[in-house]
Amino acid sequence: MALLWLLAAVLLLAARWVDPPTTAVQIERRLQGLFQQPPYRKRYRFIPLNQISPNLQHAVIAAEDGRFYQHHGFDWQQIEKAANQDLEGGRTRGASTITQQLVKNLFFGTNRSILRKGAEATLVPVAEFVLGKRRILELYLNVVEWGPGIYGADAACHSYYGTAARNIDREQAARLAAILPAPLKRRPARMNQYSALILVRMRQMGW
Repeated sequence: MALLWLLAAVLLLAARWVDPPTTAVQIERRLQGLFQQPPYRKRYRFIPLNQISPNLQHAVIAAEDGRFYQHHGFDWQQIEKAANQDLEGGRTRGASTITQQLVKNLFFGTNRSILRKGAEATLVPVAEFVLGKRRILELYLNVVEWGPGIYGADAACHSYYGTAARNIDREQAARLAAILPAPLKRRPARMNQYSALILVRMRQMGW
């Protein structure tokens, strides 16, 4: 386990300069696709952050991690809020940060276990330290799953809107961000209510 953790830490350091050719989630989906119809087809092309519309950058932060630029990998305020909602029997909103989700995507796939959570928790500070916020956001927007076989902003924008990521407007960006919690089930065109909420959050954050 220690050797695997060290390997993951080295790969995180390398990711400061090298764009990842694949991720644990992509490998997992490829293996699942061996037994599915229609045949699995992967769409993935890494692009620089400056080629991704600020609208999409802002929409994803507003939807997934509103305090992205304030925390250091873990949003303790959101974790406390989620815990309180859970204790009160309310609907709990996820408290995972973009950094946590990036680490999970790169190394752990979609499986959930105590061991995975523990390993993830120790790698998140490493990611924050060696990558920095801009590179974390760039990596996340490029590797996150946006639909069956669709990974990253470039593939998502071309698949759903037939245009490059730099051209996405505010509403399109909000609709794309709205499907991230369940990308294999949701589609942007159906995300009217949640995309409207994301647009409100964006305005409240000054975007």
